[in-house]
Amino acid sequence: MTATRVFVARLAGCAVFDPLGDRVGKVRDVLVVYRHKQSPRVIGFVVEVPGRRRIFLSIGRVTSIGSGQVITTGLINLRRFEQRGGEVRVIAELLGRVVNLTDGSGKATIEDVAIKQNPRGEWEIEELFLRLPKTSPSPFSKGHTTFAAWSAVDEVANHDEPQSASHLLAAYEDLRPADLANALLDLPDERRLEVADELSDERLADVLEEMPESEQVEILEHLEDDRAADVLDQMQPDDAADLIAQLSEERGEALLGLMEPEEAEDVRMLLAYAPDTAGGLMTTEPVIASSSATVAEGLALIRRQDLAPALGAAICVTLPPFEPPTGRFLGMVHFQQMLRYPPMERLGTLLDQKLEPVPANTSAAEVSRILASYDLVSLPVVDENHRLVGVVTVDDVLDYLLPDDWRSHDEDEPAKLLRADTSPLEVIGAESVPERRESHGPSK
Repeated sequence: MTATRVFVARLAGCAVFDPLGDRVGKVRDVLVVYRHKQSPRVIGFVVEVPGRRRIFLSIGRVTSIGSGQVITTGLINLRRFEQRGGEVRVIAELLGRVVNLTDGSGKATIEDVAIKQNPRGEWEIEELFLRLPKTSPSPFSKGHTTFAAWSAVDEVANHDEPQSASHLLAAYEDLRPADLANALLDLPDERRLEVADELSDERLADVLEEMPESEQVEILEHLEDDRAADVLDQMQPDDAADLIAQLSEERGEALLGLMEPEEAEDVRMLLAYAPDTAGGLMTTEPVIASSSATVAEGLALIRRQDLAPALGAAICVTLPPFEPPTGRFLGMVHFQQMLRYPPMERLGTLLDQKLEPVPANTSAAEVSRILASYDLVSLPVVDENHRLVGVVTVDDVLDYLLPDDWRSHDEDEPAKLLRADTSPLEVIGAESVPERRESHGPSK
């Protein structure tokens, strides 16, 4: 194995490959165990494999660490990772921890951890990269940095000292909202709330939309009302409505009163519909244009960077006003249809004549059937006056159809193994691989 010093924060997100060069997953954390009078020993990695499942990769099955990648021997246990007693996640639990220096010089914050292979072939923590307190009142001063051996700091597991969430967020900076949500779900409850406090309103809103309802409520209940309302303002109206519906009526009304009036109005409208109807599933922010708008104008509308792909797949054409509830709904123009016509073609001439909108009280089951039958990405929803009130997108339907615990739905599945000595990768039974015995206790 390559015996070079590796900084753990730089490992976050690194690709994990099998011996044939096929990508297995990516590193999400490094797992260590403490030892008496010795530096903690690395026992393996927390690796995210396809399907956003996190598994344990034993250090004994790693042949190389470095150059932005990890190479395995080819045999990986696909059982979902569960942290055991005595195991410590470096990124999630050590980075940002405030420690005391044993030379009496004061406190310091762990910004990174260097691991290295010792002469016995074990990987262990070699040094800590520390930031000392600021000595200048200037806001531009960040304090000096230094390296220190593990023995040069007091017990790092002292949870009486605060742990900054900013270092964890820095390690997960490149994660998509769904991946960051999954990473936060792996954290202890208290740590998850600390990280939520450090996220920007927009980033937290994106993450909450990817979390199960119970964790959404837990985080929102933790936030002050003003902050909670700001986060709800940043969420999609349908997701915000679903979340508020899980709160007490008193808290929900308080938050709606603090939200931006336009956002709160959309959410109140959605709360008026039963959750298992088209009105309860829809979003109130479709792309809307007049029949006289051109193809060029339509393409400009769906080119917005912040627009979800499902909403950008088609434009709803209505009479004014152009905010739900709109004037009379005229039809939809699909993205591919616009690509087939010159820029100055009017959208009113390109309407999909076969696509009928559904009333807001249409059952979720019927909406699902229509989307599946006609291979649609979105479906317009109208009120009793044929005014557009929103659209149901395919991701809304998937969220409804999947079980509440779909993010961890495979936890009870039989453990499997990924064997990387053939290509493509082959899944084999777990019975042929020893238990994870090497993960506990000090080395002998």
